[in-house]
Amino acid sequence: MRIASKQRDTKETKIKAEINIDGKGIANITTGIGFFDHMLTLLTKHALIDMTINAVGDIQVDEHHTVEDVGIVIGTVLKEALGDKVGITRYGTEFVPMDEALAMCSLDISGREFLAYDVPISGVTGSFDAQLAEEFFRAVANAAGITLHIKLFYGANTHHCLEAIFKAFARAFRKAASLDARETGIPSTKGVL
Repeated sequence: MRIASKQRDTKETKIKAEINIDGKGIANITTGIGFFDHMLTLLTKHALIDMTINAVGDIQVDEHHTVEDVGIVIGTVLKEALGDKVGITRYGTEFVPMDEALAMCSLDISGREFLAYDVPISGVTGSFDAQLAEEFFRAVANAAGITLHIKLFYGANTHHCLEAIFKAFARAFRKAASLDARETGIPSTKGVL
């Protein structure tokens, strides 16, 4: 089983996470940010991972530290759970519609962190500032060593736009992390990812 856990405590946040990449989509998420919990829950479901996140942060300041630090911890745990990456598919691309919104995520579990984020939205849904999604995905990409491209083609409702983005990431990661029965080693001519 590809399972990992981590606890990360700073002066701004205290976060404990556990992830099973080969799960069933079971989520136990508590960050103190309702909309973010919703996004992480649907990420878990659509990636078909099991994820437990317990985060306490300085949300009386704002939600930035909590969202970014949860991203760091999730990325760290994903990287650890993937291990040596033997047999993974490595690449994943998904387009996800959410009512009037359409988003795409394409990623490479390459060991090289990069984020291209083309999501021209702003605003708040619940208490969640839409610009925090970019901080979350940057933190995940950097900590996990993933090359990550996210694009919102169009959408009017901030909630729908963000939901399409999180679902696209989840489904692309699910594809990339899946084991390929024909791949017996590392899916790279370098021999390492």
